[in-house]
Amino acid sequence: MATYQVLAGFHAVTARLRHSPDSIKEIYIENARKDKRMQTLIEQADRQQVKIYFVDVHRLDGLSKGIRHQGVVALAEQRQLAVNVDDVLDVVEGPVLLLILDSVTDPHNLGACLRTADAAGVHAVIAPKDKAVGLNATVQRVACGAADTVPYLMVTNLARTMRQLKERDVWLVGTTDQADHTIYQVDAKRSMAWVMGAEGDGMRRLTAETCDELVRIPMAGSVESLNVSVASAVCLYETARQRLA
Repeated sequence: MATYQVLAGFHAVTARLRHSPDSIKEIYIENARKDKRMQTLIEQADRQQVKIYFVDVHRLDGLSKGIRHQGVVALAEQRQLAVNVDDVLDVVEGPVLLLILDSVTDPHNLGACLRTADAAGVHAVIAPKDKAVGLNATVQRVACGAADTVPYLMVTNLARTMRQLKERDVWLVGTTDQADHTIYQVDAKRSMAWVMGAEGDGMRRLTAETCDELVRIPMAGSVESLNVSVASAVCLYETARQRLA
């Protein structure tokens, strides 16, 4: 029997309708919703010939398992945008930009990272299988559709994957508040990957040792660190700034 993932909320459902409507089994819509936004979604689903069921809000609450659904939930097949890093690197023209997340287990953080990665032009996000959250319904909702556009690769051995990237001439830049240099001293015009750790413990020792370079984000205030999704945005947009310049 097929296993389907839950997509909750307008952004997650409409993004899947746009990028891969054939993967959607069915959509459940709150029967009390008659507003224009819902009507637009219904029309989009009708055009793609996706089954729609009108149900009460309690049914939606059960399907979404407590995740904020905004009156719409879809059941869809899991999509895999890429199988491994070679799938990504082999099709990229020009310098590669990757985001590696070590030990990021909060789905809200991952969703925000995927959303920023999509906006900044990241080619893939990479995380270890044993120290990361998967693409669950919360991630899909927070990512606002980015989970359907940015490959999210969960690898068995992160350090080994990082070494494979180095063999493909991808420069690995890790972030730590103990580094001497700042992110503004990084040459971000080459193929590179930003390596981020979860707030608190940061990167694991082996992950940090496998990086080519360690840098820090300058902090002028009293807080010691930034949320990992905010730190990722700062670093990714420094890359975007350099490449645009």
